[in-house]
Amino acid sequence: MGIELLPLAQGPARPEDTLVHELADVLRDCVDGGASVGFGRPLALDRALDWWRTSLCAPATRTWVARGGAGRIEGCVQLSLAGQDNARHRAEVAKLLVHRRSRGSGHAAALMGALEQHARHVGRTRLLLDTQTGSVAERVYERWGWVRVGVVPDYAADPDGVLAPTTFMTKDLR
Repeated sequence: MGIELLPLAQGPARPEDTLVHELADVLRDCVDGGASVGFGRPLALDRALDWWRTSLCAPATRTWVARGGAGRIEGCVQLSLAGQDNARHRAEVAKLLVHRRSRGSGHAAALMGALEQHARHVGRTRLLLDTQTGSVAERVYERWGWVRVGVVPDYAADPDGVLAPTTFMTKDLR
C-alpha cells in the first residue's frame, strides 16, 4: 500500500466536500478511540465538520493528508507557523491523527516526515507539540527524536472529561 501526502490548499471548504468529510471521519475515529485532541466523545459529525472547515482556512496553518490504497484519507497532520517577529523560527505540530484501521502502516511517520521537510523549507528550525502524558503518542514522539520539555498536571481533559497531565515536547530541525 502506498502513501500519498498532499499539502492542502488553504481556502474555504464547502460542507459537501469529500475531503472535509473524510477528515471528519478520521478525527471522530481518533476521539472515539480515546485520543486527547481537544474534543469530548462522542464527537458529533457536525462539530467535526465545522472544526475542519475552520481549520483548513487558517492562514498560518498547513495540513497534510495520507491516503491509503483505496484512495481515502487515513491520516493527517497540521503545522501552525508562529507569526510573531521573534518566533519566525518555530512552529507547532497539531492533529497528528491516523484512523484506527490504518495504525501501524507508516502513515504517521510519513506525515511527520513531510511536515518536518516543509518546516525546514520555510525556515522553521524549532518544532513544538503537546500530547497526553503516558500515551502511545508520547512514546512514538520520543522514538522520533522529540525531547520532553515538561509535564503540566491536569492540563487538558481526555475525551471522557477526565483531567489528565500533558507532556510538552520539542524537536530541533537544525
